[in-house]
Amino acid sequence: MDTREALGSWIDGPKAAAEKMGAEFGYRGERLGLPQTGPGSLAGPGRRIGALFVDAWLVGLVAYGLIAKGDQGVANLWTTPLFYLVAVLLLATTGTTVGKRLFGLRVVRLDGRRATIPQVLLRTLLLCLVVPAAVWDRDTRGLHDKAVGTVEVRI
Repeated sequence: MDTREALGSWIDGPKAAAEKMGAEFGYRGERLGLPQTGPGSLAGPGRRIGALFVDAWLVGLVAYGLIAKGDQGVANLWTTPLFYLVAVLLLATTGTTVGKRLFGLRVVRLDGRRATIPQVLLRTLLLCLVVPAAVWDRDTRGLHDKAVGTVEVRI
């Protein structure tokens, strides 16, 4: 193995190195029994992050404008609890939030049915803690989803 090949495998990452050795990973969501594309397929990280930013922005706007009436410190204090409340209510009733709906996403259980209220409560709590949502598996599924047996899919 020459230096360029070793450096290339280091830059490409462990997945590329394993694929060079013949490992077959398949597409994202294949291990979960999800289709590769279209409705019901695993949502990509870009869509999920975009939806999260929309939801956080809307909640921040509400916290700043309605609850805190312009006081930035009070608005910051209310943003996370308000985000938790809004996300839980919308996910428990419709399976989607405003941001997820704009990006064409839905949170479901692994069997495709709507997530239960306990799943939604714990999933959203872990999402608010940030770290579980920032750690992904090879299907780009966050630990907050893995912990409760849910997945974000395209509508």
